[in-house]
Amino acid sequence: MNLKRLINSFNYAVNGIISTVKMERNMKLHYVIAIIVLILSLMLNFTKMEFLILIFAITLVLVSELFNTAIEKTVDIITPEYHPYARVIKDISAGAVLIASINSVIVGYLLFFNRLNPFKDIVLEKIKNSSVYLTFIALIIVVLIVIGLKSKFYKKKGTHFQGGVVSGHSAIAFLIATILSTLIDNLLTITLSYGLAFLVAESRVEGEIHSTREVVFGALIGILVGIIIFQFIYK
Repeated sequence: MNLKRLINSFNYAVNGIISTVKMERNMKLHYVIAIIVLILSLMLNFTKMEFLILIFAITLVLVSELFNTAIEKTVDIITPEYHPYARVIKDISAGAVLIASINSVIVGYLLFFNRLNPFKDIVLEKIKNSSVYLTFIALIIVVLIVIGLKSKFYKKKGTHFQGGVVSGHSAIAFLIATILSTLIDNLLTITLSYGLAFLVAESRVEGEIHSTREVVFGALIGILVGIIIFQFIYK
């Protein structure tokens, strides 16, 4: 029972994040920038302290935007009509987001500028030839696509995290299988990889979490992203 409550709490939290991304244009912007920055961070030799500072700066912006959205929605419920204090409250919460955003820009400048400016060609070549970095990037891209589709086509049934128009589990499973099929020249390993991916997809249907169409859609996304990145970039 405690585990079930924990899973439900996690589910509700994910719903809150996705709902904010879906409703708020600024959150969409912060979300995209955060992903781009994290991808860039994988290519550079950050120390542990620098990476912690970067994560803190990103988290501060996202959390500030979440609080800002929650405050705005609460004020709208309490005071549907215009009220000068309601405007002040919204302005204050927006100011917190602005301060966090300025802080993130300063942190990003200090961490990235000196590294990216003289070594941009080296970094690009490193990405192209590194299966490790490309695997992380492919996983992030698939997760972004899945979250975007779940947010855009939410059926208002169940939760964003569980169910939805596309199966994230299937997408990731088939992405990994596709990556392995590119990197490993062994038919048995490739067959087993796709077999495991199929079992993951099948379990989502058996558990009545997704329809067959939704897991097929997820599988296609995973396979296409894997092929595009590892056949056209890595090769």
